[in-house]
Amino acid sequence: MGLFSGVKDVIIDAWGWLNYKPVFSDSLGMPSRRAFPEAHASWVPAADERRLAAYKLLAAYDNNQVAELTQVDQERREFGDPSMFVDTIVSHVMGREQRIVVPGADADPDAPAEGAPSAAAAGRVQTLMREWAERELLTMRILQTERKAVSLGDGVYVLAWDPDKQRVRVRTYDPGFYFPVLPEDGDGADFPDRVHLAWELPEDKKRGLKARLRRITYEVDWIRPATASGVDRQGRAVRAPLMSEATDDAPAAPLLARGDQVDENGAISRTYAWNDAPSYRTCYLTDATWDLGDLRAPHDVDNLPMDKAHFATSPTGEVLDHLDLYVDFNPVIHVPNTVPAAEEHWGQSSLAKVLQVFDEISGTDTDSARASATTGSPIISISGRPTSGRQSQLSVAAGMVLELGDDGRMDVLDTSPQLAELRNHGHDLADRASNVARLPAVALGTMDPSKVPSGYALELSLGPLDSLIMNMRLARAHKYALLLKFVQRLHIAGQHPDWAGVQPLPAVLAFGAYTPTDKAAVLEQVATAYQAAVISLETAVRTLSEAGWDIADVEQEIAQIQARQFEQARFLADATGSTDAVAKFLGISITPDPTPPAPRLPSAVEDDDEEALEDPARGSGGNE
Repeated sequence: MGLFSGVKDVIIDAWGWLNYKPVFSDSLGMPSRRAFPEAHASWVPAADERRLAAYKLLAAYDNNQVAELTQVDQERREFGDPSMFVDTIVSHVMGREQRIVVPGADADPDAPAEGAPSAAAAGRVQTLMREWAERELLTMRILQTERKAVSLGDGVYVLAWDPDKQRVRVRTYDPGFYFPVLPEDGDGADFPDRVHLAWELPEDKKRGLKARLRRITYEVDWIRPATASGVDRQGRAVRAPLMSEATDDAPAAPLLARGDQVDENGAISRTYAWNDAPSYRTCYLTDATWDLGDLRAPHDVDNLPMDKAHFATSPTGEVLDHLDLYVDFNPVIHVPNTVPAAEEHWGQSSLAKVLQVFDEISGTDTDSARASATTGSPIISISGRPTSGRQSQLSVAAGMVLELGDDGRMDVLDTSPQLAELRNHGHDLADRASNVARLPAVALGTMDPSKVPSGYALELSLGPLDSLIMNMRLARAHKYALLLKFVQRLHIAGQHPDWAGVQPLPAVLAFGAYTPTDKAAVLEQVATAYQAAVISLETAVRTLSEAGWDIADVEQEIAQIQARQFEQARFLADATGSTDAVAKFLGISITPDPTPPAPRLPSAVEDDDEEALEDPARGSGGNE
């Protein structure tokens, strides 16, 4: 006990890699109130203080403002190395393209797989999803969220049905606004039923508005009786239950929403278009603001006083106070940058393990800048009495001539060796950062292509990057599948006419290739495999597309290829004898030749006449 009595308590959590920063972890392990006042707001839960401080510190690294935030040397150089790492990792994670793929859409419609949806149904869903993604600018939304996820460790999507635009809208939120209510006795990776999006609004003196707190809550809860917009005794817009008219036989009772039913236990159920069995759950939306002056009591974001809340109103006039969204899922999707640790909910920033290296690089750049000043404008000392007899402060300029006495001497302080050493040290630190972040020089674009001995050596050098991107895409796969599933359900719930009769199908977001590819080598491999009949034409074209060939649409490219394969069409006709199969293969309409007339066989009399003509001797035998 005596040996360890003075040891400091060490906090090891999802943000423990920032403990080396004094501004982030004081003697109690908490962030500085002066540097991170937002994290210490009265409504922020204690468990989220370190997380919010970590987000702000990481954002400072991304924007070259660490010296400003931590109030260290104001002349400290920050040349954007963290931002460059973030942009590089984001581009590799997203790949060259992003495509929505519904399994089964490219399958043979005449030979569907057992238990799989028909190719027509899968193709229709895939087409609708791709058209929606193009209108919604989904690629831009993904880029916004992925940059948050890579730099901060977490990204957040929120989905909502827009009745004016008649489509699902996707919005990206800063993870600092995201406050999920995680189960205390469950897995932190579970999908939370209650999620808050909260942030402070500054005071607006021109409009007479005080500093406020806005909180948007999505909560999956039991279905309740129907409500409508109303006003309470204080004049606030609220939602009130709808009641039936009282009669002599029965008092007033709460009304149910259309399609809801009450079972024998008194629970309300509802049948959704995407479920086979009735559900007892729905999602409620609440959008409210509070004056910060009304939050003096120890309230956090999850238990704010509802009697002080001011509820917002939707464009359709609905008060957003536990508004029933008529969906049985939470449309808030959290995207972690990495696979969370066991029982954890949060991802880890791609900068986490290299922050100390970036600090060293920044310090070396600062020292190099100071050394370069003395190298470019060296310090010169002159000894000896000038011939003029006067001695004063001199400034050396190009072409200047100084006359010294017989014992005069001029010395120059040469700092170029120190500058060269600092630059070499900077290169070593950059290599260390690349190794720790698993970003080889070829991925950063700093390698001279002429120094790569072979394509195989290049592929080996990309091994760390392959494992990095594989793990990061694994953390995202389920989240994007969930997003695409929710988009389908919201279109059906919004009763969009194009989605009438459509059943939601599993869909995935396929990211393209991210590494340099030898197109000639891939073409040779694909051509050899296709000629040997070990891969299909669909696989061959898709492989070329992923290798960087300019193929806009795989299905259309296959159709154009088959439309010119007349020799293969002849083989198909010989094998099947079906004109329809050949027409479908070539993608054209074929009018079959008219059926030839049936052969007319000669009668028995005609046969005898022909025999008589052929044998005259036999024909004269009757006269004898």
